[in-house]
Amino acid sequence: MTATALKADALKADVPAALHMEGIRHRYGRVSAVDGVSVSVAPGEVVCLLGPSGCGKTTVLRIAAGLEPLQEGVIRLSGVTVAGVGVEVPPERRGVGLVFQDYALFPHLDVLENVGFGLSGWTAADRRSRAEEVLRQVGMIDYARSFPHELSGGQQQRVALARALAPRPRVVLLDEPYSGLDARLRDRVRDEVLHILKASGSACLMVTHDSEEAMFMADRIAVMRDGRIVQEGTPVELYCEPVDAFVASFFGEVNRIDGVVRSGSIETPIGIVPARGLPEGTAATVVVRPEGVKIQPWAPVYSDDPGGVVEQARLLGRTSLVHMTITAPAQPDRSIHLHARVPGVYLPKPGARVRIQVDPTQTFVFGD
Repeated sequence: MTATALKADALKADVPAALHMEGIRHRYGRVSAVDGVSVSVAPGEVVCLLGPSGCGKTTVLRIAAGLEPLQEGVIRLSGVTVAGVGVEVPPERRGVGLVFQDYALFPHLDVLENVGFGLSGWTAADRRSRAEEVLRQVGMIDYARSFPHELSGGQQQRVALARALAPRPRVVLLDEPYSGLDARLRDRVRDEVLHILKASGSACLMVTHDSEEAMFMADRIAVMRDGRIVQEGTPVELYCEPVDAFVASFFGEVNRIDGVVRSGSIETPIGIVPARGLPEGTAATVVVRPEGVKIQPWAPVYSDDPGGVVEQARLLGRTSLVHMTITAPAQPDRSIHLHARVPGVYLPKPGARVRIQVDPTQTFVFGD
């Protein structure tokens, strides 16, 4: 089910968001870390805060958890205010599960004891039963009597998730949960975690700087920059309809070409690009994803089309990356460096001439 459908269902049933943060502002001295952030997570939904280091995303997560005092704004869990004017519910009473970047497992407790630690007020038998239940969910029941130092990074991550899920929280908060794992293990573990989260029914707010990770995990993504959310939507919406060059470039490498709007278009070495409503004379940036650059061997019949000269070509596994210098026939004194990402093995030799075509759905124009 899509995030849009989830939100629509919640509205139909008059179900409040599992987590709602509105107008959040936070300062460290004179530095504004979070500037008016509002974000909601529906029951069973995964929302990701995505952005570069220092953009304020982890501060938002810590405020949601109650680890940072709320300075301005309001936080509601299932419609109940837990932080706002005159209200500050302590972290342990919010019903929120938190998985830290370094997992924060207690080294002197075994796995079973780590998972049961947060089940205060439960009988010993119920605590053990629930801890064993969530360890089975995450595939770690066979390690119940192991200690954290005896586990791999991926195993520690799953134990930390089990500990967060054990009290049956309404909301789970994940802070860069895969940053300490190598690439192959990260791919496997995040797949496991996504299925576990969806099966649990908990809402999840996750923080990451990795756009691929965000697209893999999230129903919706909120891209942050300088303490603000600059665009929010589904992964498809953000990838296909970025609001600016910053958002476009955050979802993979891009080619950037500067130009000026003349008669409703921008003339570039890769051809004439529609200005898409920008005023006449506006300085603009044309952004083209490498996968939107199509190339083929040169032929005399293409003499009026954009073309280029290959500098290097590298096989990257499933795709090939081709580096080119492009010079337009109408602009012989202007050349640009361009990357094309081609499916499979495509390795033209350096110096080879190629014809360039650009996919308009992978081409964006933004005013400077």
